[in-house]
Amino acid sequence: MRVLVACEFSGIVRDAFAARGHDAWSCDILPTERPGNHIQCDVLSILGDGWDLMIAHPPCTHLAVSGARWFADKQVEQEAALGFVRTLLHAPIPRVALENPVSIISSRMRKPDQIIQPWQFGHGETKATCLWLENLPLLVPANIVDGREQRIHKMPPSPDRWRERSRTYPGIAAAMAAQWGETA
Repeated sequence: MRVLVACEFSGIVRDAFAARGHDAWSCDILPTERPGNHIQCDVLSILGDGWDLMIAHPPCTHLAVSGARWFADKQVEQEAALGFVRTLLHAPIPRVALENPVSIISSRMRKPDQIIQPWQFGHGETKATCLWLENLPLLVPANIVDGREQRIHKMPPSPDRWRERSRTYPGIAAAMAAQWGETA
């Protein structure tokens, strides 16, 4: 299956699908952090390139409710971010999963199909992650573990905080590959 992982520089989800034998590619305007199939460009330019599945991680900077106190000053940026999300959800790709934290996508477009937590997939942390799905089943928890630490939420300010917060947990990526990689 040809898999596009949109807006991913880490390669975590891409590599999970590649490990299961899929032709998986990450795409981001940033270079990839690890070797592998990566296209460095605006993902909008490759949406029509014959993908079977897309996992999209659009930037949450102007969408996440964790930044609600700045929403009044971000209306133009929010509209652009929502337009990008709409384009991804309506891409000419048969199966689409869009991932984002709790955000205005829920109130301005539609509620997520599912909200998952890292502790459901082998990581003892909390970080509510919403999934909007097109022609894909709900992700089934694959490894429920103890621990409910808010490590991501409690990260101190730093120049790389955004980068650390945006990475997909490997257990979630593995579950996506195992469960959604069999949908073709």
